Amino acid sequence: MRKLIVSCFVVGIAINVNAQNYWKKNAGKTAKVVLTNSKANEKMVDKGAVTFQQFGQPKETDACIFVAPNFKYQKLIGIGGAITDASAETFYKMPKNKQKEILDAYFGKNGLGYTVVRTNMNSCDFSSDSYTYVEDNDTSLKTFNVAHDEKYKIPMIKEAQKAIGNNFTFYFSPWSPPAWMKSNQSLYKGGRLENQYYQTWADYYIKFIKEYEKRGINIWGLTVQNEPMATQSWESCIYTAEEEGEFLKKNLGPTLWKNGYKDKKVMIWDHNRDLIYQRATTTLSDPETSKYASGIGYHWYETWNNKTQLFDNLAETHRAFPDKFLAFTEGCKEQFNMDKIYDVNLGELYSKNMLNDFNKGNALWTDWNILLDETGGPNHKGNFCFAPIIADTKTGEVFYTYEYYYIGHVIMNDSDNDIETNLWIEGMAAKLNAPAHSIQTVIL
Repeated sequence: MRKLIVSCFVVGIAINVNAQNYWKKNAGKTAKVVLTNSKANEKMVDKGAVTFQQFGQPKETDACIFVAPNFKYQKLIGIGGAITDASAETFYKMPKNKQKEILDAYFGKNGLGYTVVRTNMNSCDFSSDSYTYVEDNDTSLKTFNVAHDEKYKIPMIKEAQKAIGNNFTFYFSPWSPPAWMKSNQSLYKGGRLENQYYQTWADYYIKFIKEYEKRGINIWGLTVQNEPMATQSWESCIYTAEEEGEFLKKNLGPTLWKNGYKDKKVMIWDHNRDLIYQRATTTLSDPETSKYASGIGYHWYETWNNKTQLFDNLAETHRAFPDKFLAFTEGCKEQFNMDKIYDVNLGELYSKNMLNDFNKGNALWTDWNILLDETGGPNHKGNFCFAPIIADTKTGEVFYTYEYYYIGHVIMNDSDNDIETNLWIEGMAAKLNAPAHSIQTVIL
């Protein structure tokens, strides 16, 4: 059975969208092919050029990838990953030359070219400890300071910002308000934000933005709450769709605008694809709420309950809210095992999600931790996971998983058989070989 997955909308297939009939006039034009082939242990290898020749009406038996240069879909905001406490702490435990290597691998001209960075406001599971930025019961927020972040997180974010330059797109998400603001008096195990602290919590976001921007880190956007339907053993807080809308409409949105932050992109939901349509249609049904929201964030963990990923929910949400961008804000492979860091299915998981997401309307795609250590952490709740790059803080070695390589490509064959296919553009085609369990990029 042939199985070839392709996207025409992500970085990697570069096409001249303004040149009508360009291909018909340019028989013999060549394109560069870069291949990652797990069977041959090839990682982003230059495979030379393929040549375009006239290719009229394809037969149904011809395996083809069809690219239509004149059709435009959503505008891509960017691709990137999260600099969490865990990522930053691991980074600064590595030798200086390895730190530079990691930065170049993600943000350099010869790396993945990440432009997006996400971080956590207050602690998350991928922190070595639990913390907030204020003392208990400080409703005035006079004690607010981000000293905790200045040791690891802020310095690494600034390194990424420097490497990215003008395209730096930075946003943050809270996992939990301070325990004293919550119904269960705990950072952990869900609970909800008490009504009397809605405005205090909204003011907290403003304090965070001001402190980071005071340090030269421009904030592009934020999500209202990370995973607002997850009661976790780590930092978490529950909002119904109505509660999230109420907080955004009456507190967070007006407070952002009043403080001159109308340009900040607020994303609702920030949880799995399973409920994304219900959350969007409920939270955004009120125009006075909707005006404060720019996007709808989501994760890929709906498989815990559904056994499959619900990409069609994205398409329906995109159709219902064409004025709101879709943002993938987090995903990773859980249950870390150092012996499995070179499994190709790690990469195939990423590409399956990225390609389907972009084809269903996604505009912003953000991986979870960009770097973790040899344990899949640090994580103060033992929720150890994979990351595209693993750093052994004991030996100073850096390991690149197939997640890393697959993020940088666009045409995937995740079957057990090699496939011959044709990249077809306006009556011209180039023959491509897609080896079993491989992924490649064609640069035109």
